[in-house]
Amino acid sequence: MEKLISKGGVVILALLMLIGYSCKESFLEIPATGQLDEGQLATKKGIEGVLVSVYGQLNGRANRMASASNWVWGSIRGGDANKGTDPGDFSDINPIQRFEYQSTQGVIVDKWKGNYEGVARANLVMKLLGVAQTDVTDDDKKRIGAEARFLRGHYYFDLKRGFNNTPYVDETVDYGTGIEKVPNTSDLWPMIEADMKFAYENLPETQTAAGRINKWGAAAYLAKVYMYQKKFAEAKALYDLIIASGKTTNGKKYALVPRFQDAFKAANDNNPESVFAIQAAANTGSVNNANPDFDLNWPYNTGPNGPGNCCGFFSPSFELVNSFRTDANGLPLLDGSYNVGSNEVKSDMGVKSDAAFTPDAGRLDPRLDHSVGRRGIPYLDWIDHPGADWIRNQANAGPYSPKKYAYYKSDVGSLQDNSSWTPGYTAINVNIIRFADVLLMAAEAEIEVGSLEKAREYTNMIRERASLPASFVKKGAANAANYVIGLYKTPWASKDDARKAVRFERKLELSGEGHRFYDLVRWGTAATDINAYLTYESKKLSGALGGAKFTPNKNEYLPLPQEQIDLVGKDVLVQNPGY
Repeated sequence: MEKLISKGGVVILALLMLIGYSCKESFLEIPATGQLDEGQLATKKGIEGVLVSVYGQLNGRANRMASASNWVWGSIRGGDANKGTDPGDFSDINPIQRFEYQSTQGVIVDKWKGNYEGVARANLVMKLLGVAQTDVTDDDKKRIGAEARFLRGHYYFDLKRGFNNTPYVDETVDYGTGIEKVPNTSDLWPMIEADMKFAYENLPETQTAAGRINKWGAAAYLAKVYMYQKKFAEAKALYDLIIASGKTTNGKKYALVPRFQDAFKAANDNNPESVFAIQAAANTGSVNNANPDFDLNWPYNTGPNGPGNCCGFFSPSFELVNSFRTDANGLPLLDGSYNVGSNEVKSDMGVKSDAAFTPDAGRLDPRLDHSVGRRGIPYLDWIDHPGADWIRNQANAGPYSPKKYAYYKSDVGSLQDNSSWTPGYTAINVNIIRFADVLLMAAEAEIEVGSLEKAREYTNMIRERASLPASFVKKGAANAANYVIGLYKTPWASKDDARKAVRFERKLELSGEGHRFYDLVRWGTAATDINAYLTYESKKLSGALGGAKFTPNKNEYLPLPQEQIDLVGKDVLVQNPGY
């Protein structure tokens, strides 16, 4: 103790002597260790580093539920999948899939905070550009500003779809300058649209890094923003340009990759179909560079015979699997009869893995077995899916496993990372927009402006790719199931017929990719479609979904987090209806 007091006394004495010899106190202003001041960040290297951090927030980082993959918010709520696993594992998701949202739920808070973290980072880039040092050229400012505004538009787009209107904060507002007084009473669409337009008009066609946004990616996102606002003519005009001339950031003309499954393979990242994606890399020395989005969403208890080995979340729904049933012409059953009688796809629900089981022999769209893992069908290049042994709790999850974005056995150790608690971190990029999404959005726009034939052409491009026999899942030399898929050869008789076909095509093509719920809401069919799904699915999974109900004019949006309202007051933030 005496040594400590004596040592402290010497330090204090030295400080007093320094004060006595100085007429100023500036020597006391020492920068905090490990922090960068504005002067350091305002260099080109500094601003570029902050910009990279804006991209880095796309997967939510510490707020996993803020990721742009939207596997909970878009796919589980949309009926693509059930939460899966055990009822008690990550139980905060249970009320989400049952449409029993609570404003105090951590997952809802995470969605809010994660997106606003992205907004804050983008705003910092814009602020730094205003005080940029001389090594930042006008061209640099134009490009960097366009990237930052695009990303800010993305985060606000996700907030808009999730919460409706939320406080709009740009680089001119900060702590102490009114940020805590910004209300959520203004429509976000004009600001989102302005950011996306600026990006489209100012970004280059190609960039030095494949993961950066370019002019055409911004155009695709802007067109999507138009579609959500029902500005169909504006969207069509952009889609015409994008489909004719659009290219990826690394200079590849937009196109569908030859095989459907290759759009989700790490070895094929940044392909011509990838319009904008969350970038990932494995075995870089830090697992933080890998894809963490689906670390919970692997088949359960696979051991060395399958990927991930944990944790059984995100189980594809019975209703989704049935949707891949086709008629004699290889077309989907648009009348909804896929959920009725013999049209239901045979599953191994309640059948142990060591008991005999014969998979469904009926006609199926081949995309099913690239999207869903099911009993007796090869799971990529691992083994045939064994059924119940890979499902944590069938009564809660159902019999199916997710398959899109799963890594191959041949990827182990190269495009998959073993340096964390799970081997489920991969180098697979997650597409926020891919060209198939663009084509189907364009088909929707064509329908609304009256060009049903162009819409049919775009839809058939998607189906033609899916129909290539070389892309079918095989068992030996034979097809793994009875794959039958055809094109729409007859013109659609009406807009309603065309809408039904294109909307169903989005369900099949984009299943599990976080789109479905948001599509249903923007089409105005959420209450009807989701309650029909819940009615059917709850008969299969009564414990997880029994009594669940979607309430119109409420469940389209999440409640604003109560902690945010408590922080700034009810006079600033107005809670969404019904909460």
